[in-house]
Amino acid sequence: MSSFTIYVCENQPVMVEGLRRILEAEDDLTIAGHAAELSAGLADAADRKPNVLLIGQPYTAKSILPLLSQARDAEIGSAIVLWVGELSEMDCFRALQMGARGVIRKTQPPALLLECLRTVAGGSVYLENALRSPAMNSSHRNGVLRITRREREIIEFICRGMKNKEIAEALSITPGTVKVHLMHIFEKTGVKDRFQLALQGRQFLNSTESELLLRKAAEA
Repeated sequence: MSSFTIYVCENQPVMVEGLRRILEAEDDLTIAGHAAELSAGLADAADRKPNVLLIGQPYTAKSILPLLSQARDAEIGSAIVLWVGELSEMDCFRALQMGARGVIRKTQPPALLLECLRTVAGGSVYLENALRSPAMNSSHRNGVLRITRREREIIEFICRGMKNKEIAEALSITPGTVKVHLMHIFEKTGVKDRFQLALQGRQFLNSTESELLLRKAAEA
């Protein structure tokens, strides 16, 4: 099992203590450090190199986006998760476009927070269901989702935030071929763009994995 470290920037001590106790019960997640102020946290996290930087939304803050911008510009190499009180759908999308890899509300149960941290630490994007638009929650239209091995590989890379050129180099194909595969994936899954695909990619991959297992069981 992989082990991931989490650095927490949160100015409410009770939230930090609660998170610390939650993570103490987990074998794969540990707190690498904590700071009440983001500036101090970024300096400390730059030395500790955590897998995830969890930024809590200050109680009095109108928007967490300026903090996200500050963390992104620091380039510490950690995946950023926003731990928010509330965030509008538009600001959620803006946050992900600005470089956040996950957004989750503080009112969510510990199990979802752990899921978020593991998902982001593993290289994927996480956005809780309540913050997604209906279009993002819609499943594929044709019942069974038929995704080829190459399409699965491309979805995996999209979930990691890789660009078409990077995917092409990894798979030894042309960027044009990646675009063609993406068009087929969009048609099959019903998503509109790579942004939605990054958010729902794991769901599609899990769906096709279950289908393959059932098919093998039926053929056995």
